[in-house]
Amino acid sequence: MTGARHLYVHLPFCSSRCGYCDFVTVVGRAAEHAGYVDALLRELELERALLAPRLETVYLGGGTPTLTGPSSLARLLNALPVADEVTIEANPETVTSELAALLSSRVDRVSLGAQTFSPRLLETLGRVAQPDDVRRAVYRLRDAGIDNISLDLIYGIPGQEPADLARDLAEALALEPEHVSAYELEAKPGTRFTHAHGVELERQAESMETYFERVVETLTAAGYRWYETANFCRAPSNDTAVRDLRAKHNLGVWLGRDYLGIGVGAVSTIEKRRWRNAPSLHRYVAALERGEPPPREVEELSAEVRGIERVMLGLRLDEPLPLAGLEASLDEHELERLTRAGLVAHVDGSLVLTKRGRFLGGGVTARLLA
Repeated sequence: MTGARHLYVHLPFCSSRCGYCDFVTVVGRAAEHAGYVDALLRELELERALLAPRLETVYLGGGTPTLTGPSSLARLLNALPVADEVTIEANPETVTSELAALLSSRVDRVSLGAQTFSPRLLETLGRVAQPDDVRRAVYRLRDAGIDNISLDLIYGIPGQEPADLARDLAEALALEPEHVSAYELEAKPGTRFTHAHGVELERQAESMETYFERVVETLTAAGYRWYETANFCRAPSNDTAVRDLRAKHNLGVWLGRDYLGIGVGAVSTIEKRRWRNAPSLHRYVAALERGEPPPREVEELSAEVRGIERVMLGLRLDEPLPLAGLEASLDEHELERLTRAGLVAHVDGSLVLTKRGRFLGGGVTARLLA
């Protein structure tokens, strides 16, 4: 084993909890930030042997990583292993000029959670940042020298109309981000969000395919590469140097690479095992204060599971998936039928969804699986 080349760091702190959120987060607790960073660094030290000498990516996600106290965040950034690309997620309202300057010393890429540029829909989502906060955040990051910014958008929000989505895409493009992630709103059953907006969510579900097509057509027409189901990066033009602006950390996951996750609730997948740290902040910190790994759930990944996951993740991308070793994961009859239907292309031992197949996405992939 040469070691995992991708590291995920989970920072769970948020100023409030969005009703649709299903991530491991805690609200407030500013007094616990320093102790949590201590625990992160202890876990990193315990697991360092699982990492390669030099990493391809480090990704700080959350939560709202940029809500972490500045001194604690600086200490964490300075202690992280060297990597080719370091990404941090940020909520726009947290991006001050001082924070941007702090990030520029260790971070190459910032993923901003814009979600929508409609104040009415931001209120529905329970988001704090307003459209001007997004714009100011982008300008401050640019001023600090950060030249790789991603904007996150959500569509299918209760009350959203096609014109709202068109405005969101136009506002995002006006900021000239290197990368855009556009996600269908997924509200988990039983959450307060589904209780409040259940009927409207059902109405929006009927429009999701149309919204998805609008997102793809608008962004690709603007010169972005639709390289993954929900992700788009600026494609090089004739007068720019070739620069791969895909989200390299996520790309590693979609390509089936090993990754180590540290932090409360973080997931790791290395060789034939997957483990998830328990979601309890108290138990996480307490275990590491004792010098022990945090409590975890461990799963042994069978060849069957690994094959299915490789197909499911690999077909999200716009590049062919080599099928060597994956034959047992595919239904040959469905492969032949979907190829004839023009939904998949099966060439030279590789498989890729056609444009029409990509619009249908997971439904096509599910039918392919044995």
